[in-house]
Amino acid sequence: MLRNKSFEIIFPCRGLEIAFLCSLAAVGSVQADDTNDTARFSDKPAPLATNTFYQRPPPLIEFGDHFLSTGNLQKGITLPTGEVISPNFWIFGTLRSAVDTFDTGGTGPDAAKSRTSEWVNRLDLYGNLQFTPTERLLVGFRPLDRQYIQNGEVSDIFTGYRIEPLHTPGGIVKGQQTVEAFGATPRTLFFEGEFGEMFPRLDQHDKLSLDYGFSFGRQPLNLEDGLLANSYDVDMFTVTRTSLQVPGGSTMRISAIGAWSDIQGQNYNMPAGIPTYNYANAHFFGIDSSADFPRSTIDANVLYGTSGSHGDGVYAGLGAIQRFGKLNTTFRAVTSVAVDGDTSTNAPSRVATGTLLLSEFSYPMPGSKDFVYMDAYWGIDRFTSIVRDSDAGGPLGNVGILTAAVGLGNYAAPLGDQPEHSAGGAIGYQMFLDARRREQLIFEIGGRAQTETPKYLRQEPAEGVGIQYQQAIGQRFILILGGFAVNRADEGGSFGGRMEWVTKF
Repeated sequence: MLRNKSFEIIFPCRGLEIAFLCSLAAVGSVQADDTNDTARFSDKPAPLATNTFYQRPPPLIEFGDHFLSTGNLQKGITLPTGEVISPNFWIFGTLRSAVDTFDTGGTGPDAAKSRTSEWVNRLDLYGNLQFTPTERLLVGFRPLDRQYIQNGEVSDIFTGYRIEPLHTPGGIVKGQQTVEAFGATPRTLFFEGEFGEMFPRLDQHDKLSLDYGFSFGRQPLNLEDGLLANSYDVDMFTVTRTSLQVPGGSTMRISAIGAWSDIQGQNYNMPAGIPTYNYANAHFFGIDSSADFPRSTIDANVLYGTSGSHGDGVYAGLGAIQRFGKLNTTFRAVTSVAVDGDTSTNAPSRVATGTLLLSEFSYPMPGSKDFVYMDAYWGIDRFTSIVRDSDAGGPLGNVGILTAAVGLGNYAAPLGDQPEHSAGGAIGYQMFLDARRREQLIFEIGGRAQTETPKYLRQEPAEGVGIQYQQAIGQRFILILGGFAVNRADEGGSFGGRMEWVTKF
């Protein structure tokens, strides 16, 4: 028998089959009690413990609703199409400043075999005009560097101070020199939205499936994790359909891409600062897709590109990301086929035929947040990306810190970032030095071997070690320290180091 002040419940609790019901009755009796019993749940919600939250670092400028803030939203504006917009404008960006030195280990008058030392700066500044969560206009500038175009070749020159000689589009520059490379041309300017959200009155009952996303303008493009394409500013349009049903999987996304301008090729095995090639009258189109399956996420891409007098090319990629227990794995295969034959003979960047195979493995260490990784690649013939910026580095950037470009100044990938006629890999260990994971250290060893006789310095067989330290300071700053030592078969030792200060606002 259970009693309280307001009612009485009697259950013949005989046997285990009704013991659970008896317990529920007892709980109901306690909750119905209006005494000060501390065992009952309170009817009043507990206040949010905001004292444990980090303070929100606002962007540089905010108009309208604040980004990731609290409070009431502004009153929306209803357009004739039926869409309700709430315009917001945010300005944000990243300022990078670095001092570095890079010695390839070579000698002689060739700029590719000299040491470069410099202070360089890069500012990525964006203005985001947000109309709704699905519609926005984004404009981006890089005012501290500019692209230098001469005879179809494109180089990025960064504002700073030249300490030692380096290669520029005009040739060798000797002696110290201040570099001014200010630019006001937008590097990013595009609009993106969703058709069904912009015109809701066309399908008020959501039966026509008009939810197609699209974008138009100068925008970044990254395919197969940067292997097939890696550019900050391609003039193109896209149409995207999401949440598609796929047999054996949960969802699929597919995008149609068309590009008509600002398409840059890639340079083979040259240090940073050597120009890429800007294809005249070039354009490309294709399909980018991704699907989720129970054990893997599959990416697939097929594109066709033209490059004027340098021939047409077919480009394709296939990637798989999966997890086996605690082992994280990624496998990618990308290929390029020169439709009119290989036009890359004796030239730094042309349409070529080749394939790149890449595998990535990482495993978290027991009892800690650290992890070890092992990546390997095989470059068959001469694979070329369909589009690649001059400061984006080559397609081997995902292998490790010894093959990754920093995208700032003339500090190149120590082991080279082009896969032409080579195979190699890296093994690294990333450790976190504090509980909040705001301080990390990476050790890496890696190497590459050529499958054919090398033509350039950066194609030579080599092995080396690299180290990188990162420390977050406050909510807006990051300190990065890095260095390497590489031994090349014919050129002896190569070394370098850099210090970078990153400000996010």
